[in-house]
Amino acid sequence: MKQMRLLAFAALMVAAGTFTSRAQDGHHRRHDYTPTIYTIGADDNTKEYDPKEHRDNTIDDFKETHRRGFQQAHNPQFIFATRNNSFALGIGGMVNLRTSFDFNGAMGNIDFIPYDIPMSKSYSTRQRVMMDASTSRLFMKAIINSPMLGRVVVFTDMDFRGGAEFSYIPRLRSAYVQLKGFTVGRDVTTFCDLAAAPTTIDFQGPNAYNFAFNEMIRYEHSFLRRHLTVGIAAEMPVVNATYGEHFSAIYQRVPDGIAYIEFAWGENRSSHIRASGVIRDMYLHDNLRGKNTTQLGWGAQLSGHIDIGRWLDIYMNGVYGRGITPYIQDLAGAPYDFTFNPKNPQSVQTMPMWGWQAAAQINLAPGRCWLAGGYSQVRLEKHNGYLTDGQYHEGDYIFGNAFCNITKNFTVALEYLHGSRKDMSGKKGSANRVSLMAQYNF
Repeated sequence: MKQMRLLAFAALMVAAGTFTSRAQDGHHRRHDYTPTIYTIGADDNTKEYDPKEHRDNTIDDFKETHRRGFQQAHNPQFIFATRNNSFALGIGGMVNLRTSFDFNGAMGNIDFIPYDIPMSKSYSTRQRVMMDASTSRLFMKAIINSPMLGRVVVFTDMDFRGGAEFSYIPRLRSAYVQLKGFTVGRDVTTFCDLAAAPTTIDFQGPNAYNFAFNEMIRYEHSFLRRHLTVGIAAEMPVVNATYGEHFSAIYQRVPDGIAYIEFAWGENRSSHIRASGVIRDMYLHDNLRGKNTTQLGWGAQLSGHIDIGRWLDIYMNGVYGRGITPYIQDLAGAPYDFTFNPKNPQSVQTMPMWGWQAAAQINLAPGRCWLAGGYSQVRLEKHNGYLTDGQYHEGDYIFGNAFCNITKNFTVALEYLHGSRKDMSGKKGSANRVSLMAQYNF
């Protein structure tokens, strides 16, 4: 079965070398950004007002601060700006409808998560049809050109995934302020390389990727004409563990520390390699000794995106660590940051885990239509005998998709997903999904 998966991945990679693509959220470099701009106020009477210069400067502000990558918002279609470009507010969003059909294994999750694949098939898990619009989104982005602070960016966005499946409760995704290299607020974790993953209809994406939102304080700085970038952050910790009878959960006291260094090259620095690390000081209470103690978690990642001409893009990331479940998609929320030690139940241990993903994307018509395919794998390792036969050991994720921008705002896509889960006993379960997507940006 593993050989068949590798052959399928190789076929997708070959196909990706025959046709080409770029991600809908920015890896293709559009030059036709023409928003509707409403000029407000007359706050600069010291010089003659030039409508064309005002419009060009406003568009440049939004283009220069646009962040590309996995699930990132497009530039807004409606902008309200002052005449001297000291302030501009962009409003945008998208309506997204995904229709999916599960067969030969249906998981109880709206997203395709190998961890959730049922290990025993029954009449209730054979097939499932879904229609979901909860990934539709609204966002606001303000740009302030301050004489004292320089350029300040304020961004907030929301989708409709705040409650149970299909409840459509609004959820805050991001809410941050950026100035002088600092990002303060809620944003995608610094341990995530946004440009290292392909675009998928599946909202979760490859199971070895690490897309998650955290509250944070982050500082980034670029050198050598922005070819070299470093970043460091303190982020709100989330700990999921198995405590046993001798330990108890308590509030966390130390933020996760994350740092990265990235080297970019090529036209517009479109290719890059990034090395990232995370350190976690996780608190718990020792019931036997009546005192608090900690466990050290850590992780390291190598990731990147390579732009091979205008026809082919390669994406990849590999991550290894102990006690880093929030930073691996397939393990997020699973109780394996640390566990009690079966060989000494009066002690705890962090659990080793790793994952990797690689994908190719091919542009049939650059910026308009593309094909992509890839493979991703996550593994949780047994440590000191912890993890029984029925517990998760490995998850695999294979995808192939086709995207097409019918217009600059309207996108349709088709995707096939195959996933498998293997438990510690070697028992396997699998699932398949075909999805259609229609998305309109505004």
